[in-house]
Amino acid sequence: MLYYLDSSALVKLYIREIGSDRMLQLAARTAGHQLAVVSVAQVEVRSALRKLQRTGRISVRLADELLGAFQRHLESKFIRQVLTDAILDQACELLDRHSLTSLDAVQLAGYFAVRTTASAEPVFASADNELLAAAKAEGIPVFDPCSL
Repeated sequence: MLYYLDSSALVKLYIREIGSDRMLQLAARTAGHQLAVVSVAQVEVRSALRKLQRTGRISVRLADELLGAFQRHLESKFIRQVLTDAILDQACELLDRHSLTSLDAVQLAGYFAVRTTASAEPVFASADNELLAAAKAEGIPVFDPCSL
C-alpha cells in the first residue's frame, strides 16, 4: 500500500512526539518506496527541525544529523512528487473549497498528483486536523498517526 505523507506526519519519523510510534510502525511496514511526499516537504521539514533547534528543544548537532538522515531518505526511500504548475493550479482550486493554509493546499494537491500514477489509491497521512478534514471531504482515505 502507498502512503502519501504530509509534513506533519513526515516529521514524526524524525522527532519523537505524539504519533511518532504509529508513523515509525507504518514506515517499517512499507519498506521499498511505499511512502510518497511532495518536494516542498523538504522545506517544511527543514523549517520544523530548525525551529526546534532555535527554541532549544534539540541541539544544532541533532538537527544537522536529522536533516542528513531526511535527505538520504528523500533520495532513497521516498517517492518524491516534483512540484509542478498543475499542482499549484490544483492547490488554488482546493483553497476555494477548503479552509487551508497555502502549503497545506499544496500538500493535498501533491497527493492528487501522486494518485494519478499510483496503481491503487494512496492513503493520505497527516496529523493536521483541518487538512485531514479537507482530504476526507475530497473522498480521500486518511491515516491520522495521532488518533487511537
